[in-house]
Amino acid sequence: MSLLKSEHGGNTREAAALLGILPEQLLDFSANINPLGMPESLKRAIIDNLASAEKYPDVEYFSLHQALARHHRIPAAWILAGNGETESIFTLVKGLKPRHAMIVTPGFAEYRRALQWGECQIHEFALREADGWQLTDAILDALTPELDCLFLCTPNNPTGLLPDPHLILAIAERCKTLGIALILDEAFIDFISDQQGFIPLLEKHPHIWVLRSLTKFYAIPGLRLGYLVNSDECAVAKMRNQQMPWSINAFAALAGEIILQDTAYQQATWRWLAQEGPRFYALLRELPGLTVYPGQANYLLLRCDRKGVDLQQALLEQHILIRSCANYPGLDARFYRVAIRSREENNRVLAALSGVFTDTVPAD
Repeated sequence: MSLLKSEHGGNTREAAALLGILPEQLLDFSANINPLGMPESLKRAIIDNLASAEKYPDVEYFSLHQALARHHRIPAAWILAGNGETESIFTLVKGLKPRHAMIVTPGFAEYRRALQWGECQIHEFALREADGWQLTDAILDALTPELDCLFLCTPNNPTGLLPDPHLILAIAERCKTLGIALILDEAFIDFISDQQGFIPLLEKHPHIWVLRSLTKFYAIPGLRLGYLVNSDECAVAKMRNQQMPWSINAFAALAGEIILQDTAYQQATWRWLAQEGPRFYALLRELPGLTVYPGQANYLLLRCDRKGVDLQQALLEQHILIRSCANYPGLDARFYRVAIRSREENNRVLAALSGVFTDTVPAD
């Protein structure tokens, strides 16, 4: 069971309090944030625009929506930005008002929380460890006419796995036939350089909503910025009416206008992950007592195969925080998620894990 109360990673305050240290003294591998840090272009822009805090943001966020539209080469009327992707999830549920919704487990906790706010029966489709936690075509038979909503995370959180693109298209067609609103959460798709996601295909699929986040890739979780996309302009307009005014602060809105143009930062991120991701994955796999799943994003799912070993606690004692996945439906206390960070930081985690497994006895 997780040592922490929070259902999410990044809770360094609570973890540090357990040790009696400052949060800054922890190395945080529990939150999947780009280790390159906030783009310098955005830092300069915020400093140059500090006076923006003295006035209300544009209630329609015209410049932000135009920037997102240019980035994706779609009409701005297809887009609704929000105070982080989580707000967009709640806005969608409030607008769609599903009565029977399906979520895939293990998966992001906020789908369930948003759905529980309304009168909705939640159906679960469970990924199987026997399939390596990969989504299979078994989900097609699970999609029935009583459903009116399906949440699907691509890549999945916490596994980091991408479903086969042909399966995504098959799911899309099945949902269209059955009248199911398909919500594709692509919060981490930007980390995968050769993946455009589903946005280029939305024009012919008005029953599909795509969720995106800018906080992970651009390392601005404290600013909070995400958005939803749908090709039905009327449907998006109705969602806009569900959203409270000024939900995005001036600096987050400015961030969306600046960072999407920072191609140097984007290229540097892809180079870092292309080099460090495979290296970190390979070295983790060499550790005895650890099973590592081949995630494609900036985080990896681990299974501890040493009986009685609490990896979160063991690493926390070395001032390293990893994400326990014990509170994910479908997983248990053996599973953990670790972010991929800089080479130096990753080496520190590898050394810590090596020490843990050296001092423990293999399970029978």
